[in-house]
Amino acid sequence: MEIIRGLHNLTRFKRGCVATIGNFDGVHSGHQHILARLRQKSESFQLPSLVITFEPQPQEFFAPAKSPARLTRFRDKAEVIADCGIDTLLVIHFNSRFARITADEFVARILVAQLGIKYLQVGDDFQFGKGRSGNFESLIRSGAEYGFEVENTPTFEMFQQRVSSTRIRKALEAGDMELTRALLKRPYWMSGHVQHGDKRGRTIGFPTANVPLHRETPAVSGVFAVRLWGKGLGLCKTILEGGHLEDKTGQQGINGIANIGYRPTVDGKKGLLEVHLFNFEGDLYGKLVHVDFLHKIRAEKKFDSFEILKQQILNDVVEAKKYFTEK
Repeated sequence: MEIIRGLHNLTRFKRGCVATIGNFDGVHSGHQHILARLRQKSESFQLPSLVITFEPQPQEFFAPAKSPARLTRFRDKAEVIADCGIDTLLVIHFNSRFARITADEFVARILVAQLGIKYLQVGDDFQFGKGRSGNFESLIRSGAEYGFEVENTPTFEMFQQRVSSTRIRKALEAGDMELTRALLKRPYWMSGHVQHGDKRGRTIGFPTANVPLHRETPAVSGVFAVRLWGKGLGLCKTILEGGHLEDKTGQQGINGIANIGYRPTVDGKKGLLEVHLFNFEGDLYGKLVHVDFLHKIRAEKKFDSFEILKQQILNDVVEAKKYFTEK
């Protein structure tokens, strides 16, 4: 998949495409349904598929204090969109200049003149342009004027409720990893490069791979049974037919236990993902890894001493290994 960062880089884009627009946070099963429909249209129109998204997300620009925790960093989102078979991802930098573009300008200058769009799929509650003056109805009129088809995104339900990023955040907050997995059609995961830490874990017998979160607020926190994957380990994952992330090589990931949060026992200030792997010896520093969150063991808490923390980790490891044994 080609990633185009910024409208100024559209000079290398060959006009003519079918497209959809959205945040696609989490790229959940509802999003995957949209992307599958876009691929079908790509085949019928014989044109490349294009996803248009924004960095930062519009709500993060207009009301950062009220913005919910992201389910996925941009890199993770892009990876899953690519695995869904999309040809091009256009990332528009959402800033004050872009926010001043009117709905008519967005359609005429970007969708028509620069992209040459022939089909657009958006939600029937979609709003865009300065003052949010553009909507689904205005896009229908623009489509008739400029010669592109507009289709609304049907609501995608699972277990009699609409699938949404908000619903997944609530499932994660409740520690319901099975529901989260069902809604995403894959385990909830994060990725990042393993970095050197303060190495306190090895002093109590639990060395960890430390992965910085690079986000203000993580969508999950606490202690989890996890599975780690990484290209540096000779492993890879992909969305296969049916939309589920599975191991492409037939190999198994490495089981472990992880704490994600702010490490209150050591007065941590920055969010961090710390993963202790079972039955693994090797150097992961600098490796890009994926961590699947499979089962929540407990919430993060502050302990009065390292000795108490060590005993709790021992108990957590027992529960995590029990989970993997029973699975």
